[in-house]
Order: sequence, then C-alpha cells, then structure tokens
Amino acid sequence: MTADTLLRRCLLPLDAHGVYRELMSRQSVLTILAAAMLALALPAAVLIILDDRTWREVAIWAKPLKFMLSTAAFAATTAWFVGLLPKSLQASPLVNRLAWVVVITSTFEVGYISLQAVLGQGSHHNTGDPLHAALFGLMAIAAVGLTATQAVLAGLIWRHSLERNSVFVRSVIVGLILTFALAKASGFMLGGQQPPAGTGLPLLGWHLGQADARPAHFLGVHAHQLIPLAGWLLQRNRVSHAGPWLSAFTVTYLLGWTLLTLWALR
Repeated sequence: MTADTLLRRCLLPLDAHGVYRELMSRQSVLTILAAAMLALALPAAVLIILDDRTWREVAIWAKPLKFMLSTAAFAATTAWFVGLLPKSLQASPLVNRLAWVVVITSTFEVGYISLQAVLGQGSHHNTGDPLHAALFGLMAIAAVGLTATQAVLAGLIWRHSLERNSVFVRSVIVGLILTFALAKASGFMLGGQQPPAGTGLPLLGWHLGQADARPAHFLGVHAHQLIPLAGWLLQRNRVSHAGPWLSAFTVTYLLGWTLLTLWALR
C-alpha cells in the first residue's frame, strides 16, 4: 500500500456499512470493544427511564451510560489511528498488547461503575471502607494505563507512519499525546475534587456556576478526537498554511483546557 493510499483511507468519509469493516481491518480487538460498549449503552439508556434511583441527585445509570459511550468512542478512535501504521505493524504483538490494555482497563472501569449502579451506590469518591477505597484507587491506575496507550500509539505513528509529516497525521500525534497528558492531569484533579451534586447541564451533567473539573477532563480525554478533526478539516479542504493553523488551534485548545482547570481550582 502506498503512502497516498494509506492516507486517503484515513481521510475519506465512509458510509455507515463501511465503518465497521474498516475498523475491523485496522484493529479488531478494539473494534469489538467499541461495538460491545455501544450494545451495553442501549439497556443502560433504558434503565435511566425505568430505574428512578439516584446518586447525589443524578440518575443512577447516567454515569455508566456516559462511560460506555466514552469507552466506545475511545476504542474506535484508537482502532482508526492504528490504521496509520504499516500493515505489518498493525498486527504486531506490541499493538495487540496495547489494544488489550485498553480492553482490560476500560472494561474494569465500566464494570465497576455499572456494578455500583446495580447496588445503588456511587463508584467515584466512594471511599468509606477499605474495599471501596482500594477499588477507587484501582480505577485511577486503570485510567492512567488507559491514557498511556495513546502516548505509545503516538510514538509508533511518529516512528513508522508513511505520512507523518502531513497535517492530518501530525494532528493525530499531537492529539494522542495531549489525551495522555491532559486527561491524566485533570483526572487526578477530578479524583481529588468531587463534582457538585445535582443534574447540571443536560446530558453532560456539568455545573458551570460552581467549581467542576469535568469540563477540563472532557477536553483532555477527547483531545485525540477534536485535534485530529481540525487537522482532517484543514487537509481535506486544502487550507493554505495548514500547519500554522493547526498550531494555532492546538494552542487555543491548550489555553481552553488551562482556563477550565484554573476555574475548577478556584
């Protein structure tokens, strides 16, 4: 496969039927994880309607649903970017181990959060006894391991991608690194600061009138999607000076994350 062909496969939009096949061809383990999380999200969404229990004034199944959807997006994004590697490396033991780290860490987090929902209890900041304190600590370790896979993938793409100097591939590398760095930093901050109780913004649950680390954490976790999206748009539309525009977007993104972090610490 030529470099141009590989890049087109990463840039061209696919129809709905082609997305799953393309993802499976890039990284099947992560694609199956994403599909499983989407399948689990359906009953969780139904349970939000049928189960009237709440935890800190929020529907008990809201957090499992958000984590299932986030995990599906995380796994699918990682699988898609594996496609930037040469075909021989996509099937390598290293990439396979990386995929299983994503599976194990994210499955543990979603599984524990869902179990606590079944029991009518919270998962985060539930440290009233040694067992729950240990499980909360394990969730933090799992989160670090999960985001660390993005830094490893960034290094592999930088070393082995046939188009690492293109705007899109550079945006992928930057996005992956920032997901590791920003999500880890805001995640530790979130672990030490319980968000305000109550529903907050629809769907997201954020509280914009009070100190809340979740908006900063959102930007951190989704940097590997939003920054590559900017790179994809710049390259697809053949924007002149696309490299400086990508740099400007990245700096603005970092500034937004920093301001949200400082706001949460006030």
